[in-house]
Amino acid sequence: MSGRAIIRTVQEHLEVVTAAVRQHPPVTIPLADARGHTLGADARARSAVPVFDNSAMDGFAVRYADVAHASVEHPVPLRVIADIPAGSASDPALTSGEAARIMTGAPIPSDADVIVPFEHTVGGLADSLGEVVVTRAPRERGAHIRRAAEDTAEGDIVLPAGVLLGPWQLSALASAGISRVAVSPRPRVVVVSTGSELVVDGGPLARGQIPESNSTLLAALVEEAGGEVVLRRVIDDEGDGPADAVAEAARWEADAIIFTGGVSAGAYEIVRQSLAGAMEFTPVAMQPGKPQGFGVTPDGMLMFGLPGNPVGAAVSFEVFVRPALLRMQGRASIHRPVIHLPAATSWRTPPERRQYLPVVIDRADPQHPQVRPATSGGSGSHLSVGLGIAEAYAVVPTEADAVAAGDLVEVMLL
Repeated sequence: MSGRAIIRTVQEHLEVVTAAVRQHPPVTIPLADARGHTLGADARARSAVPVFDNSAMDGFAVRYADVAHASVEHPVPLRVIADIPAGSASDPALTSGEAARIMTGAPIPSDADVIVPFEHTVGGLADSLGEVVVTRAPRERGAHIRRAAEDTAEGDIVLPAGVLLGPWQLSALASAGISRVAVSPRPRVVVVSTGSELVVDGGPLARGQIPESNSTLLAALVEEAGGEVVLRRVIDDEGDGPADAVAEAARWEADAIIFTGGVSAGAYEIVRQSLAGAMEFTPVAMQPGKPQGFGVTPDGMLMFGLPGNPVGAAVSFEVFVRPALLRMQGRASIHRPVIHLPAATSWRTPPERRQYLPVVIDRADPQHPQVRPATSGGSGSHLSVGLGIAEAYAVVPTEADAVAAGDLVEVMLL
C-alpha cells in the first residue's frame, strides 16, 4: 500500500468482517448434547405445558359447589373416595359431598373444579382417607388448578432460532417434550501465534524471549463464543509459516483462522509478508488494536490478523472476531451487553481513536457502582496481567480527549 494508509473506523471494519460471514445449515442433535450450541431453527412444543390439568397443591380435589361457603364456624365434611398421587392415571368420579386426596402435579379428576389445600382442613393429610373437614372456602372456582397448555400449547414456538442453549433453555425445551433440536454447527477455528520470541508451555526463557500466552487466550475466547478450536500453532518470524497454516486450516475444514502478531508495519511482520494479497492489512481507529488484517479464502474461510500484544489481541477478538463467530452461528445478538457507569478516576484517551480500556467495577457503594482501570498503566496493550481482573471494557469514543472522574462511560460487560 503506497502513501498514507486510510484508517477505517471500528464500525467500517466490523461491517467488512460480518459481510463475509457464511452460515452452515443446522444439524439435529440430542437435547442432552445441545448445551452451548445456538438454536438453528424455531423449536416447537411437542406437548403442551402443562400436559394436563393438574393440582398446584397437596390437598383435596372437590366440587366447588360443596365447599363454596365453608368456614371455621360452618365446616363442611366430605367423604374421601380416592387417593391420587403424581403420576396416577386414575380419574375417580366425584358426586356431591365427595372428595379425592391429591398430590401436587397429579391430574385433576374430571368431576372436580377446585383444590382445597390440606392447610384449610381439619387434620390435613395425616388421617384423611376416610373423611376430611373443610374449614375455609376456596377463593374461586378453579383455585390451585394448573390448566393444560397454560404455559405453552402443542405446536407453539418454545424458543426462536438464534438463542444460546443454556440450562434454563434446555429445561424449557425438555418440558415441552422436545428431545432433539436443530442447532447451528460450532465454528471450527484455527489459532496461530506468531513470533520468534515466543516460548511455549512454560519453557526456560533466554534473553529476548517471552512466554506464549495469546493462543491460550484466544482458544478460550473462541470456545466461550461457541466455537471449536481444531488446531493451535506457534510459528516463528521466518519462512512462509502463515501461508502453510492457512493450507493446514483448510485441511481441517476450518471456518476461521486467527493469527496474532505479524500484522503491523515492522520489518518482521510474517503474516503481512506471507499473506499479502490474500489478506488486507488496514489500520483501524481504535486503541489498542490499530493494526488489523482480514481476508477470506476462496472456499469462504475467514482469516483474521490481530495484533500480537495480548490486550490488543483480546480487544480485537471482542470487537471483530467474536461478532463474526456468533453471526456464523445465527446468534440473535452478536454484541456484549453494554451499560453506562461513572468513572471512579480520570484517565487519558488517545486522539482520534476509540479506546477500549480494561476496567473493574468498583462496588464499594452497591447503589452507585463505578469503573476504574484494571491496571495502573492505563490502556497499554502489553499489560496482560490486568486482563486477569478485568470485568469489562470502558469504551471511550474517538471525539473524547480524556475521561474525568464522574464522567458517564459506556461499559462493555465481559
